[in-house]
Amino acid sequence: MSKHVLLTGFEPFGEFKVNPSELLMRSLEGRTIAGCLVAVRVLPSETRALRDRLEAVIRETQPEILIGTGLAARRTGLSVERAALNVLDFEIPDAVGTMRKNDPVARGGPDARMSTLPLDLIVDAWKSNGVPGSISNSAGTYLCNQWLYEALALTTNSAPPVAVGFVHLPCLPAQAMELGADRTPSMSLELMKKGLESLLETVVPWLDSRPTTVAAKPTNQMWIPRGIREVER
Repeated sequence: MSKHVLLTGFEPFGEFKVNPSELLMRSLEGRTIAGCLVAVRVLPSETRALRDRLEAVIRETQPEILIGTGLAARRTGLSVERAALNVLDFEIPDAVGTMRKNDPVARGGPDARMSTLPLDLIVDAWKSNGVPGSISNSAGTYLCNQWLYEALALTTNSAPPVAVGFVHLPCLPAQAMELGADRTPSMSLELMKKGLESLLETVVPWLDSRPTTVAAKPTNQMWIPRGIREVER
């Protein structure tokens, strides 16, 4: 059965006049990958409205696979994130000037939430397809971390379960030239696109092979747990 796939990127922020995650989304809009029609959204780089915007687009598209992407300028390849921390500690303001220092993403929420993607399988697929990539153990403390934490919270009780994860992208070659090519790793947009395609080509059959679970209650409403302190797995 065809899966509903939602991919998101971010608009530019800080010193970056171009965000490769936005360009990547534009290049994948309307594509069919692994038999799935891909929906894409580009979100403003704004912390205060991020959760509401993400919740609205999840309700609109009802995805079974939800992947966020964002720029991490010093990464040497694609990085699929293992965990999101319940903390926001910005080094620079967001696109509208908001700074957050040592703030929780969700008061009373768990200290961390774990990606529900098959991380090892994704990295193996990248290697097989000649795409530099690895598992990263933390999504940081900026907007990308907030995206992953909120997305996992919003899909906690979804049925069927939603495969949720986040991929950090390096700079584009033109950005590396501006920032100093001798100290800034980069990757072409075509190679990033190949990485997202191979990720979906891995996740779709992995989801198909999992046992079907029956929901104990209707899932039209998304429930965010409160007061849980352990790491969710």
